[in-house]
Amino acid sequence: MAHSYSSLRMKKAGQFAALGVLAALLSACGGGNKRPQADVAAAQVTTIGVNSYLWRASLETLSFASLTQADSAGGVIVTDWYSQPENPTERVKLTVTILDQDLRADALRVSAARQVLQGGNWVAAPVQAATVQKLEDIILTKARDLRRSAIG
Repeated sequence: MAHSYSSLRMKKAGQFAALGVLAALLSACGGGNKRPQADVAAAQVTTIGVNSYLWRASLETLSFASLTQADSAGGVIVTDWYSQPENPTERVKLTVTILDQDLRADALRVSAARQVLQGGNWVAAPVQAATVQKLEDIILTKARDLRRSAIG
């Protein structure tokens, strides 16, 4: 899935380059009216369709697993099944959905599917709610840290 991530990064870089060109063209329009500078670290950053701090924090948090889907416009990240090397008879698949353009706790939803190996077959198993909550907390904390870093 490295190809998808590379494509995503190239697409994102292309979008930022296009915005830079557009900004340069608009600044040449003149008019004498001085416009206020945008707050780069604003809580609402939408050049990729969803809040960029939540998006980046989600990608970083899930970097231990291969991704099967990463849709920045729709705000959905899905991992492939992942097993910890020390526990190969259990695996999880995670889905992160960013629901809003604002950096808010209710703008993030994490869901998980868990399977255990029984008799050579993968069987669905329950996921503790605390596990999903902890993952949401990690992503939100990382997103807030990214925003703080951008501010100062």
